[in-house]
Amino acid sequence: MTGNPVPAPTRATPPDCDVLVIGGGPGGATAALVMARAGLSVRLLDRSTMPRFKIGESCMPRNLQLIRELGLEEELWRLPHVDKRGAEFAFGDGEQWQLYHFASGLLGGGRQAFNVERALFDTMLLDAARRAGVEVLERRVVRRILRLADGDVAVEADGGETHAARYLIDASGQATLVGKHLGTRKVLPGLRKVAYFAHFENVERRPGVEAGYPTMVMCDEGWFWLIPFDETRMSVGLVMDAEAARQVGVPPQRMLAWGIERCPLMRKRMAAAKGPDTNLVTADFSYRCSPYAGPGYLLVGDAATFVDPIFATGVCLAMMGGAEAGRGVAAILQRGASPPRARRRYIRYVERCSAPLFTMVRHYYDHSFRELFINGPGPFQVHRAALSVLAGLVFPRPSLSLRWRIAVLGHFVRLNRRVPLAPRRRRFSLLAGMPIPAAAPAGPGGRQREGSG
Repeated sequence: MTGNPVPAPTRATPPDCDVLVIGGGPGGATAALVMARAGLSVRLLDRSTMPRFKIGESCMPRNLQLIRELGLEEELWRLPHVDKRGAEFAFGDGEQWQLYHFASGLLGGGRQAFNVERALFDTMLLDAARRAGVEVLERRVVRRILRLADGDVAVEADGGETHAARYLIDASGQATLVGKHLGTRKVLPGLRKVAYFAHFENVERRPGVEAGYPTMVMCDEGWFWLIPFDETRMSVGLVMDAEAARQVGVPPQRMLAWGIERCPLMRKRMAAAKGPDTNLVTADFSYRCSPYAGPGYLLVGDAATFVDPIFATGVCLAMMGGAEAGRGVAAILQRGASPPRARRRYIRYVERCSAPLFTMVRHYYDHSFRELFINGPGPFQVHRAALSVLAGLVFPRPSLSLRWRIAVLGHFVRLNRRVPLAPRRRRFSLLAGMPIPAAAPAGPGGRQREGSG
C-alpha cells in the first residue's frame, strides 16, 4: 500500500519539563523532591512565597518516619518544635478527660511525632526540593487548566503565561484546581464545618512530657484544639458545625473568643493568654475530588481529599500521597509503566489509607464514641488499634489487625447508644450555655503580636 504516512499529532506547546507541580506545600514539595531525586525535570508553581502562615501545626508519627526516609530528620530537629508523644481528649466542662500515649498503640514504630510552625516546616521541605533540582517559580497563580492527557498537560498562569509538561501533579490545596476544572469536588454530607483559629502565647500547658500533647476539647457543636508548637506559642482553634455556627449571631472573626468564653476548660487554659483580638476562618472541611488521578494528572493532599483536622491528618496525607504520586509518575516516565495501571494503583492507595481516617472522624462527632473514648481501654484492644490509626500507621495500607478492630469499634459505638458499655458522660453544649462569670473578659485578651494569627 502506498501513500503519505499519517502525521503524528503535535503538541500545541512543547513540554517545558517532565512534570509540572502546582502548589509548594508539603504534598507538592514532597512529590517534587521524590521525582527530582529520581532524575525527572520538575517545575513547581506556587501562588505565593515561602515562608507563609498556614494552620495545621500538629503532625502524626508516620510523618516523622517519612521525614527520616527522605533524609530530612536533622533539618527538622533544627527547627523550633515541640515533641509530641500522645494527645489529650476532654469535654468542655473540664471534669471529664483522658490521655492517650502513642506508645500504647497496637503497631510499633509510632511512638513519636512533633508539632511545628508550618511556615518553617513548609519552607524546609520546599528548600529540599530546590536543592534536588526542582525549578520553583513563586508568585505564579494558575488560572486555567488547558490540557490534561497522558504525556501532554498544560496550564495558564497570570498574564497568559503557559506552562506545559508531560504530567501534572495538583497539590494546590483547598483551591482544588483540577477538581474544580473537572467538576469532581464534592463536600461530604454531614461534615460541613467551619474553623476559627489564631496563634497565642502563654496558654496553659500540661506538665512534663505531656506539655507537647495537643488537646482536643469536645462539645456538642464541635470541638476546640490546643497545639503547642514552640516554647511559648500555641495554635488555638474552634471547629463548629456550619448550621450551629449560623445560630450564634457573632461575626466570624470573633467566634473563637465567643467559644472560649462559654467553655470552662478553655477559659482556664486561656486565662493568661495573649494574642489577636480576632481569628482567621476557613470552611467546608471535608470533601473529595474523586477520582484522585486521571489522564495526565494525579491529585495530592488537600487537592485530592480533605479530612476534618481532628486527628492532625492533613500533613501526613499530603506528604505520603505526594511521595506515592512522585513514585508513580517516575515509574511511568522512566520505566514505561502503564499509565492506567499506575493511576489505579495511586487511587487505591489514597482510598484505602484515608478510609480508616474518615471512619474515625465520623465516629468523633458521635457522643457514643466520645463516651467510649473518654473511658479509655476497651475489649479486643480496639483502643490500641484506634491509637495506631491516629498515629498514621495506615500507609501503605491498613493492616488486617487494624481493619477488623476498627470495624468492631464501630459496632461498639452503635451498641453503646442503647446499652451503656461505658459510663454515661454529660454532654457539653456551647449554645445551651454554661454560666459565664461576670468578670469574664470579652476575649482571650492581650494585644495582637506582630505576625501572629
